[in-house]
Amino acid sequence: MFCYQCEQTAKGVGCTTTGVCGKQPEVAALQDLLIYTVEGLSVYAVEGRKLGIRDPEVNTFTCEAIFSTLTNVDFDPNRFVSLIHRCVELRDRLRDQVRDGGGKADQPEGPATFQPEGSLEGLVKQGEGVGLKSDPDIDPDIQALQHTVLFGVKGVAAYADHARILGQEDEKVYAFIHEAMAAMLNRELSLDDWIGLALKCGEINLRTMELLDAANTGTYGHPVPTSVPLGAKKGKAILVSGHDLKDIEEILKQSRGKGIYVYTHGEMLPTHGYPELKKYEHFYGHYGTAWQNQGKEFADFPGAILMTTNCIQKPKAVSYTHLTLPTNREV
Repeated sequence: MFCYQCEQTAKGVGCTTTGVCGKQPEVAALQDLLIYTVEGLSVYAVEGRKLGIRDPEVNTFTCEAIFSTLTNVDFDPNRFVSLIHRCVELRDRLRDQVRDGGGKADQPEGPATFQPEGSLEGLVKQGEGVGLKSDPDIDPDIQALQHTVLFGVKGVAAYADHARILGQEDEKVYAFIHEAMAAMLNRELSLDDWIGLALKCGEINLRTMELLDAANTGTYGHPVPTSVPLGAKKGKAILVSGHDLKDIEEILKQSRGKGIYVYTHGEMLPTHGYPELKKYEHFYGHYGTAWQNQGKEFADFPGAILMTTNCIQKPKAVSYTHLTLPTNREV
């Protein structure tokens, strides 16, 4: 494996045996294979837009799939198996729509024609051949920019997914994600072309953050300065970590009036400032520190724990309870 998409990467160079986040080599390979498969889907999404074909299901799936490959989102190999197969199904469906519309449906061998193996072991082997360093002939400067764009798109996909959940979307965000992912296959692009894509990624990221801000404040109000108790007090408790405001709202709704205190952890701290979340009297305080300390902090929390979307470390087999909500997101 080779992964260097987070600032904690081993020795500041890259994780090559096991991720510092806890990611195992087979998961890293499956994530690489999923990105590879999304590139093929994106080729047809780009061709489809030329014909006026815009598939909301493809847009949603693309963001969810790319989001799942970010550091600290999902450690379950079986989850990636299902995503890879679903990606191929959507790709082939979109390919047929492009063909029926008179577009360019015949693509070179690679992600646009890739067929996944039927077993987990077979998929891992396929993934090992399409990782970040799998092309030895590529110019290192272009590769560096490709990876800059890829990691930028991963962030855009995460923000776009959160915004969509709360009703905010923009077609040009989806269009850029597909444009950038399809560009990973284009060996004709120059260094200047990749610089342009990197700059455009920054522009689209700003737009996506505007969507997310509108989604959060439009749903929960504008945050206000708020004093937040630290630590936990006696009583039944649920700890919520990650980034998803919708999930913490659902926990607050479902636990209201049941004698349960709800706490935040890590990046969830700012949720205490949103008026529509502050109104829950059992939304009590904040427990612990940053996400990277959850391995030692969660074991001491006197209640159940819910991880939402990302910033999860690989859960320990014992010592604390891990809750999930019935949702199609990474929880």
